[in-house]
Amino acid sequence: QDYYGKELQKSEDLKTNACITSARPLSKVVRDALEHIHEEVVARYYGCGLVIPECLSSCRILDLGCGSGRDCYLLSQLVGEQGHITGIDMTEGQVEVAKKHIAYHMDKFGYRKPNVEFIHGYMEKLGDAGLADESYDIVISNCVINLAPDKRAVLQEAFRVLKPGGEMYFSDVYSSQRLSETIQKHRLLWGECLAGALYWRDLYSIAEEVGFSPPCLVTASPVTIGNKELESIIGDCRFVSATFRLFKVLGGSWAGPGQVIYNGGILGHERELVFDANFTFKEGEVVDVDAEMAAILQSSRFADEFLIRAGRTNAAALQDFCC
Repeated sequence: QDYYGKELQKSEDLKTNACITSARPLSKVVRDALEHIHEEVVARYYGCGLVIPECLSSCRILDLGCGSGRDCYLLSQLVGEQGHITGIDMTEGQVEVAKKHIAYHMDKFGYRKPNVEFIHGYMEKLGDAGLADESYDIVISNCVINLAPDKRAVLQEAFRVLKPGGEMYFSDVYSSQRLSETIQKHRLLWGECLAGALYWRDLYSIAEEVGFSPPCLVTASPVTIGNKELESIIGDCRFVSATFRLFKVLGGSWAGPGQVIYNGGILGHERELVFDANFTFKEGEVVDVDAEMAAILQSSRFADEFLIRAGRTNAAALQDFCC
């Protein structure tokens, strides 16, 4: 709270690139939306990666660790006036910055009433903030879960507030090994999002325990330290900024592998949808998917954007499917 509320005044004050790594180029839709966000909100932004998923019209979205509200105001434009964004953050000063500019942004976006709200609270205790079960379509988080001592509690709460078929789309910093006590207790490394980084294999086990589908890796970028003192403390441990997507898939929603065709209807991704590091869907093209991906597409908000059928591609099936 002190580091993000008092010591840091702008993103240039950070000592590493862990919190400002961009996962991939921004789409034109996102770039245009960024142009409408107040300069103070942007200046106090410390996120890593890109946490703007696709297919957002009218969605209810929760931002864990919303900070000054940059991603919330960006998403506010993408969900439209019928959608809703809730941001929650433990740092009161950051929440105050976000709240201060609600009227400015609603006027800028041409909305008659606000579709954003900001709450001072903890992402491990969303119930204390009054957030109900199955009340959100998407949960996002941008480089803050590493700051929470209890990562399992964060994922459990995210799973609880998501609707069936809902998605957790988040970026964070991960380590190549479990971190030593010396690293974990280093105050500056905590503030720089490194000392609390989860060993990447532990993310997979925690996600499974909570009930999510296996994590889908979207993008990953190495974290550079650029500080000799911090490098000597870290030693041979390496860090990566990665974006993952997890889905709350109901059991039995899909039994086996399938074939899918992307309809091409998602704003900003009409010709091609880069879903994750393994699957890119081009408009009108048949793609074989495993059972996990078939279940995700069938049960999530993406269901109406795809034609889906069971089985693998062969010449006869392909002809029949296309007809």
